[in-house]
Amino acid sequence: MENPMTSRITLAATALLATALSAPIAEAATYGTLSGKAPIVVAHRGASGYLPEETLGGYELALKLGADYIEPDVQMTADGALVAMHDATLNRTTNVESLFAPRNGGYKVSDFTLAEIKTLTVEPTGALARPDSTYPGFTPGMADPYKVPTLGEVLDLLTAHNQANGTSVGVYPESKTPYNSPQNQAIIATLKDKGYTDAEDKVILQSFVRASVIEMGEALEEQGMQAILAQLGSVRMVDGVYGVAGTDGFFTLAEIAGIADGVGVSYGGITKEFIDAAHDLDLVVHAYTFRPLSEAEAFTMIRPMLDWGLDGFFTDYTDFGRAVVDSLAPVPVPAALPLLAAGLGGLVILRRRKTA
Repeated sequence: MENPMTSRITLAATALLATALSAPIAEAATYGTLSGKAPIVVAHRGASGYLPEETLGGYELALKLGADYIEPDVQMTADGALVAMHDATLNRTTNVESLFAPRNGGYKVSDFTLAEIKTLTVEPTGALARPDSTYPGFTPGMADPYKVPTLGEVLDLLTAHNQANGTSVGVYPESKTPYNSPQNQAIIATLKDKGYTDAEDKVILQSFVRASVIEMGEALEEQGMQAILAQLGSVRMVDGVYGVAGTDGFFTLAEIAGIADGVGVSYGGITKEFIDAAHDLDLVVHAYTFRPLSEAEAFTMIRPMLDWGLDGFFTDYTDFGRAVVDSLAPVPVPAALPLLAAGLGGLVILRRRKTA
């Protein structure tokens, strides 16, 4: 007897095909990405090349420079709060050493409370950053723009920006290593609390830890929420098969397609063949992290991969990345074809999530 889910998918695909084939023969623009839409520019830790990373001031500048998504890395404090912080320790990016003695031999985020972390100031580390944390023509719109924010505060900033500007910039949180179940669950709870629950809210969740990707996916389903899931790691080929190596080992693209919707990989290992292999499995490919020191260098580094069909990328310099994407010329195609491709792609993801 045929599975009811399979029957529904077959009927939906048939209806979609009929709709596409009966559509007027007009022309629409498409890019070489899996979705046919323009590649996304992800503000890596905010405008981290110019201003202190993972701060509200840095995220605000990234939004003004044209980011499609902002990326907060997420760590959990000693009292269970979620803060935007890339490192597991506080001393690389903040003035913690001038205010606190080491704890347990260091300055781990998990050894400090949120109240203690809120006393710290994040300092600039980007290659083009000014020592006084300023950017020409930019004045942050909040008090204390370079304190360590919570994930909730980052989401509040993004919501306010989108509402004020009529935009739909997304958020791309990373659950940091090592595997931390309370952290994963708290990320989902915070997104739900802040109203980031549906596909149109444009949430992409990422981790180098496969178990975290799986757990966040399960939590999304339990809460009736929608988001894209991405497995992070480095491009590898084993026995002639492409895959990604994360913190807990190598997994083929086919194995990743069973739990996620995309991969985020170090750009140095990306080839056109890897992108094609991922797209064949309906996986998007996002590259990290481009740090060009000029717009010209950005074109040299990024543009070839966009021509291969790269779906998006992380950069410390949103303005340079935006310029490269905006230079792309979409290819005209019959209007029915993007509709068909996008719809069938969505059905594949639905089927994968239901049967994984």
